[in-house]
Amino acid sequence: MTLRALPRSPEHPDVHANTTADFTAAEAPLTRLSGWGRYPVVEGREALSENLERITCGAALTRGLGRSYGDASLPAPGHERVAGSVLADRLLAFDPDTGIVRAEAGCPLWRLNRIFLPRGFFTPVTPGTHYVTLGGMVAADVHGKSHHVDGCFGEHVTRLKMRVADGRILECSDDEERDLFRATLGGMGLTGHILEVEFRLRRIPTPWIWQESERTADFDATLERLRAGSQQWPMTVGWADFLITGPRAGRGLVMVGRWAEPGEAPAAPPRFRHAPSIPAVFPSWFLQPWMVRVFNRLIYFKHGARVRRGIVHPETFFYPLDVVRNWNRLYGPRGFTQYQCVLPTTGDNGRHHRFLARLQELKAPVFLCVPKDCGPEGKGILSFPKPGVSYALDLPVTTQTQALVDALNEFVVAEGGRVYLAKDAFTRAEHFRAMEPRLDAWTRVRRHWDPHGTLRSAQSVRILGDTP
Repeated sequence: MTLRALPRSPEHPDVHANTTADFTAAEAPLTRLSGWGRYPVVEGREALSENLERITCGAALTRGLGRSYGDASLPAPGHERVAGSVLADRLLAFDPDTGIVRAEAGCPLWRLNRIFLPRGFFTPVTPGTHYVTLGGMVAADVHGKSHHVDGCFGEHVTRLKMRVADGRILECSDDEERDLFRATLGGMGLTGHILEVEFRLRRIPTPWIWQESERTADFDATLERLRAGSQQWPMTVGWADFLITGPRAGRGLVMVGRWAEPGEAPAAPPRFRHAPSIPAVFPSWFLQPWMVRVFNRLIYFKHGARVRRGIVHPETFFYPLDVVRNWNRLYGPRGFTQYQCVLPTTGDNGRHHRFLARLQELKAPVFLCVPKDCGPEGKGILSFPKPGVSYALDLPVTTQTQALVDALNEFVVAEGGRVYLAKDAFTRAEHFRAMEPRLDAWTRVRRHWDPHGTLRSAQSVRILGDTP
């Protein structure tokens, strides 16, 4: 069935703040742009229009809601204009028999959830925030708590409509322009402008989650519970305390979940919440490691020793950080970075213990650590996950951050891991090349479609050697 364009939800007006006007390239004002980490900050002109085809003509990059943490959605030096997709947010078609939905690239995930969850459908893969666009989900080939079962988002994308570097608009899929399609999944927007996304929604028994959570006493217990949970449950995630030292380092919580069955869940669908917002950027001195240590201790002991079981709201399970909007302002004007890497798992936990030991040796201020169990690589040529454990570490930006990331990347290269470009702001080109054996294959596809390097970002200049 065909769907008409839907009005924006009044529940989250700040999601589209300052995006109500239609700007041509010449009219777009010069403004300061950043990713979710608020570092780096650059000047750029974000052209905005409901006609994404029009404003991508001649643009070097498309930007959605800016939820990549570093510089992936920022213009390269000397190429200040980007095309903003957030006004191109229409749902175009939906087939309830197959679950296939087609929408413009700027359509936000939170809108899809509000429309389809009460109707018994959900996206097959979701990241840890629903304030992302479909185009961004493709460009980062996002993964979630179900990666060990469902893989990345790209595994469920059936077709893309794109504008490539020479201006042509075309469709690609596994059956048509296959190399372009697979290079675009996780290609960080560098293979072409994503205009429309078609993918398959999953039918669910109810819109509620049955969750079980358990406290773990140390790092070995956290890793073992994650692995055991992944063998029995479709969705798993952990929280680990990497600020504590000694034998309790790495203790935390492991949460597992599945969609609740009708006999377990409330009859009424969940009500979607209006989250409060952090009103302003906090001072740089506000958030200190000792405060996070106290917070971690409270979270750990508040859970209690027993296993907790029960029905939870889907937003609570999938998007716990969305309970407060603009929480990135807590890190102050310097911002923060999220260092996310995946480390292979062998017969023991030695590699993971060495990682924790290296973090503590470097005195890394890990304000948040989210470990997840990852399954096989996806079909996206540069998609991030591989079999092992992924660690997402929130680090405040300081004068020592570059040296810290350099040291961590040297460890990850030596241990056969890699970093997630959607979160990265500091990785050097030589480190990325050393950890990414698929880079040459991806570059060949990129150069085939963009021989002159027309499409670029601040991140591609930093880690791929693109000319500013």
